[in-house]
Amino acid sequence: MKKRKSFITNIILAVLCASILIPAASLAVWVFTERWAWLGLFPQVLSDRAVMEIAGRKGELFSLMASSIMISTVVALLSAAIGVLTSRALILYRFRGKDLMSFLTVLPLMVPATVFAMGIQITFIRMGLNNTVAGVILAHLIYSLPYAVRLMMDGTRAVGIGLEEQAKVLGAGPFQTFRRTTLPMLVPVILSAVSMSYIISFSQYFLTLLLGGGRIKTFAVVMVPYLQSGSRNIACVYSILFMGITLLVFAVFERIAGYWTRQMAGGYYES
Repeated sequence: MKKRKSFITNIILAVLCASILIPAASLAVWVFTERWAWLGLFPQVLSDRAVMEIAGRKGELFSLMASSIMISTVVALLSAAIGVLTSRALILYRFRGKDLMSFLTVLPLMVPATVFAMGIQITFIRMGLNNTVAGVILAHLIYSLPYAVRLMMDGTRAVGIGLEEQAKVLGAGPFQTFRRTTLPMLVPVILSAVSMSYIISFSQYFLTLLLGGGRIKTFAVVMVPYLQSGSRNIACVYSILFMGITLLVFAVFERIAGYWTRQMAGGYYES
């Protein structure tokens, strides 16, 4: 029975790996493909035109990377910070309007992205935030917060408040109690919230295009028009860079989280 379960598990893992690796491999093939007619097993025309064209835009590419990473990182960190505070309020405290507040945290998910973008654009024009980096960050933040809050609520519910109460009994202050007991245990969940918010912000196209007015350039804003125009090889180059940068940033997040956990591990008496 155990061997059968192990075999089924391996099959499922192989299928999941294939569902990720095959599309990634097809992107690499399309980078050098100029023509691949239907029913053909192999590309008919290969070329490095797309790679050379992108390589000729080094300055623009680095600016695009910096802009995309900066916006998405700020959104991810703000989402995680707000998610921690909101989840603690909703899980650990009782107050009037708690159910309404809990409902409002998921409200952005219920509104279609197009309707949300059109409505918030009018508000941002009146506030002077349209066509600005701050406006784009704020819009991305609103759209990514529900994911961060829900993740943090599950983590906060699992951690509970028992260890904080014990630390307070031993004489720790409120901030030291949270920093020494709860925060280290929440680091994996915070990392998940940061990662989710980052990828949501990094992949936003319509919101960035509409609220940025075409002035705020990100990978998604530059990549999607190539897909729509049929320039698949150039779009695939941007897609691979998109994927590589995302994996690199995630690796950095994980390294920081690991270092943070090791530094903060330990009890109240170690301070």
